[in-house]
Amino acid sequence: MSVNYGSKRIVVGGHYGLRDWLVQRITAVLMVIFTIVVLAQLIFAKGEIGYELWAGIFAAQWMKFVTFGVIVALAWHVWVGVRNVWMDYVKSVGLRLTLHVATLIWLVGCAGWAFQVLWRL
Repeated sequence: MSVNYGSKRIVVGGHYGLRDWLVQRITAVLMVIFTIVVLAQLIFAKGEIGYELWAGIFAAQWMKFVTFGVIVALAWHVWVGVRNVWMDYVKSVGLRLTLHVATLIWLVGCAGWAFQVLWRL
């Protein structure tokens, strides 16, 4: 997108606004559906809510894959939001790059930890 101010042409944005908006909405919907499914399993479960129930919910291989997919969606959702905050409010390019890298490392680390937890059950 470019804006014309007299004879000067100023390039604005990176044309990713719609994509980011869609990513935020789609990942949010996935997380809401997943939360409703897990809550339904807890509400309609027989017996006490404890480790055995939680382990039972996530014991099936398909549930582990779905859960990990939701964790990836959560990481993507967080990345888009935090990246936009860094881009909008951190003016120093060096600090912004450092924050982007730190955010990515943290998100990949969290996803890796979640993977280990899911497949350890």
